[in-house]
Amino acid sequence: MINKSEIEQKVAEFLLQIKAIKLQPGKPFTWASGIKSPIYCDNRITLSYPAIRTFIRQNLSALIQEEFGSVGLIAGVATAGIPQGVLVAQDLGLPFAYVRSKAKEHGTGSLIEGEVYQGQRVVVIEDLISTGKSSIQAVEALRAAGCDVAGLVAIFSYNLQEATDNFAAAKCRFNTLSNYNALIEYASEHSFISKDDLELLRKWRDNPAEWANR
Repeated sequence: MINKSEIEQKVAEFLLQIKAIKLQPGKPFTWASGIKSPIYCDNRITLSYPAIRTFIRQNLSALIQEEFGSVGLIAGVATAGIPQGVLVAQDLGLPFAYVRSKAKEHGTGSLIEGEVYQGQRVVVIEDLISTGKSSIQAVEALRAAGCDVAGLVAIFSYNLQEATDNFAAAKCRFNTLSNYNALIEYASEHSFISKDDLELLRKWRDNPAEWANR
C-alpha cells in the first residue's frame, strides 16, 4: 500500500477525471436535506472503470488489514456500498452481507441480508460519508444482531464536522481513502477549479448549513 497522502491524491485524481465528483461552487447542488452543496459525488461511476475499480478495491482491502487486522465479515451499506463491499470481501476471502436502509416490508422482513453471527468481527463498507447518519444506522443494525463492529471504511468523506461528531457518539472508528480536503487542494493545483473557487469550497466545508447565505 502506498502512503496515505499519495492514495488521497490518486483517488481524488480518479474521481475528478471520470466526473464521479463534480465541483460547482457557482451553481450548487441541493441535497435531500435542503443544504446547498458545491460538490456532487457518485462513486458508483468508478465501477465502470476496471483500473480505477481495482485500485479502490486493493486499497480498501489494505486499509482494512492495516487499521482493523483480522475480521470475519465484510458488510456493505445499501445500496452503493454493496458492490464495493463484494469486491473487497472477494479480495480478502471473507463472507459478505449487506444492510438495508430499512427492513423489508414482505417475506422475512430482513434488515440484514446474508449470514451474520453473534460476536462476529465486522468491517462496514460505505462508498461516501456525508453526515455519517446512514452509515451509523447500518453499524447499529449489525450491533443489534450481535456483531462486533470493528469500524467502517469508505472511498470518500466530505470532512464534515457533523460526521466526525456522529461517529464519535456512536463509538465507531472510520477511515477513508480520500476526502474533501485532499480533493479541493488537488483540484486547485491541477486547474479543475480557480483559486477563488477554492476559497468558496473551503467555506462550505467549515459551515455547510450557512454557506448558501454567504
